Amino acid sequence: MMGRQKRVQRKLFYTILNLDQRVRKDHILRKVKNYIDFDFIYNEVNDKYGINGNVSVPPSVILMMMLLLIFYNVRSERELMDTIPERLDWLWFLGYDLDDEIPNHSVLSKARARWGVVAFKMFFERIVWQCVQAGLVDGSKLFMDSSMVQADASNNSVVNKQSLKRYLNKSYQILESRLEEEQRSSGSDNAVKSGAADRKYISTTDPDASVTRRGKGKSKLQYQIHRGVDKKCEVITATEVTPGEVHEAHRMQSLIDSHQNNTGRKVETAVADSKYGTIENYLACQDRGIKAHFNSLEETQKGTGSKKGIFPKEAFSYDDVDDIFICPAGQILKRRKYFKKRKHYEYIASSGACNRCQLRKKCTKAKSGRTLKRHVRQDDLNFMLDQANGGEAKKDIRTRQHLMERSYARSTRYGFKRARWRKLWGVQIQEYLTATIQNMMVLISNIKEQATAWLWPRPNPDIRERV
Repeated sequence: MMGRQKRVQRKLFYTILNLDQRVRKDHILRKVKNYIDFDFIYNEVNDKYGINGNVSVPPSVILMMMLLLIFYNVRSERELMDTIPERLDWLWFLGYDLDDEIPNHSVLSKARARWGVVAFKMFFERIVWQCVQAGLVDGSKLFMDSSMVQADASNNSVVNKQSLKRYLNKSYQILESRLEEEQRSSGSDNAVKSGAADRKYISTTDPDASVTRRGKGKSKLQYQIHRGVDKKCEVITATEVTPGEVHEAHRMQSLIDSHQNNTGRKVETAVADSKYGTIENYLACQDRGIKAHFNSLEETQKGTGSKKGIFPKEAFSYDDVDDIFICPAGQILKRRKYFKKRKHYEYIASSGACNRCQLRKKCTKAKSGRTLKRHVRQDDLNFMLDQANGGEAKKDIRTRQHLMERSYARSTRYGFKRARWRKLWGVQIQEYLTATIQNMMVLISNIKEQATAWLWPRPNPDIRERV
């Protein structure tokens, strides 16, 4: 017999309703609450609050709300606050009851501005350390890559700074110079944009974003996320955010330092793609005793552009006794001068010898003849290049491609591809929360039910002093 829904008389009181019983035992938020400590934030932001005035929303609740915002990829903070009363699991997770008042959405934006980036950085580092203590991080081999993120600003907000300067009033010019001075004195080596496009164009909506083009298509306002990932369980051990025009090769050493600081483990092998294969990075790895498993940037550009169709450098033999190069035609290239900035010597053949040579078209397109460069530490560089071309390095390079693609692909479910907030510090907070959530999922999926949360102190004395 077909049944019909009865008209329900709404109850005024629910005397036996228990939120804890309404949230299933295997709910992911139960595991997060069991293994993740949010109360650390009280000590981190204690100096950000006064002793008088209204009582704030507890910082641990604010942090959990921001976690929900990213974890469930909620469209906006306003929508998050509207949804919390409708979700019993969220109410339980935040420690609210059915009739508790939910804070205004502005609480989150004010907290971000008050706390700054450091509080979220500490949250990220704590989860990394929990992964280390749970045995989920090997630490000896670091895989690195970067990915572009669209800024929370329209391309229509980009204006030409030079054409507008004559229309700016005096107060705006003073403000602009003050902002530039703050960037220079901020102590960050990636705060000031230096690209040609960024010197000419700026977004009136998000001035920190870079006008950048990667691959095909038009230039866009973008930021760049740099990550270091450990291979064992794919824990993100280091992450940074820069304007989109910053070359990823410049962040390699910073990622290595962050990885070692966060994990307490020394990097023995650095694995990356050819964009990291600069002379500076090879020699930096040599000085630090790190194996460089990434292809040379110069090698990938061989035979392209002005070098297309001419003899490569390897076609010339070097005589270390007389300090000369010998070309395929038997002509001698002598050392001419030293470039202090790039730390290399330039070798050149006489223009007459090059002009008379039958192989000139295959050797050079320059009127002055063929030139070669040799770094002052060429022997060390050759050693690192041989190491990068070895069988172990090639295997790691193939592994890196899939590993890093997975790391960024998993981020897309948390709204990774577009910035939620504006300015560099806002995007950095978003990345810390996203990377923290990914590491939390690794932690929760690999630990046993009877395990307890691993808390600090950490072995790094500099970090421990801040706790």
